Amino acid sequence: MQTEEQQQRSLTREVEAVQIPSGEPLQLPALSKVYITQQLGGSYTVMTDYGLARIDGRDADALGSDIAAEQAAVEEAAQQKKAAPSGETPDEEAIWQQLRNVYDPEIPVNIVDLGLVYSMVVEESENSANKVVVQMTLTAPGCGMGPAIAEDAKSKILLVPGADEAEVNLVWEPAWDQSMISEEGRMILGLV
Repeated sequence: MQTEEQQQRSLTREVEAVQIPSGEPLQLPALSKVYITQQLGGSYTVMTDYGLARIDGRDADALGSDIAAEQAAVEEAAQQKKAAPSGETPDEEAIWQQLRNVYDPEIPVNIVDLGLVYSMVVEESENSANKVVVQMTLTAPGCGMGPAIAEDAKSKILLVPGADEAEVNLVWEPAWDQSMISEEGRMILGLV
């Protein structure tokens, strides 16, 4: 028996997607048949007639999915950010938790547990704002999804109260390898 996430769907409207792994934009026409392979971190990885693609959670309605719960969580985070005192230093654990909500669209493990995030620091920018700077890598240097994953990380960081700015840099040294995956990530991937 297939779960709702594994079922084939027909798009109810045209959707802008990102082709995996090239990172190229892709227009999926209404009524296209897609097969959801992964639904994590607020986006959907789907198999299409054009190969794998990533659909943003804001377009979940086109897949026939309810986006209310996810949007409620984002709105709650935005409200918490508005209610935070101005100039408050962001909680580093809250930033790490947001980074755990970012996923490689082909791997069901978040970027922190995959070992892709090399560093995260909060520094004061020129205009006295709290700037979060992240150095991260990808599982493969040629992956075209890097900018999309980095942008996803940046948008999630900016939900943290006190995080006024975010910069996510893709770096290639040291080269990533499977030994960097956390114990939890290894368990999810069946590597233990």
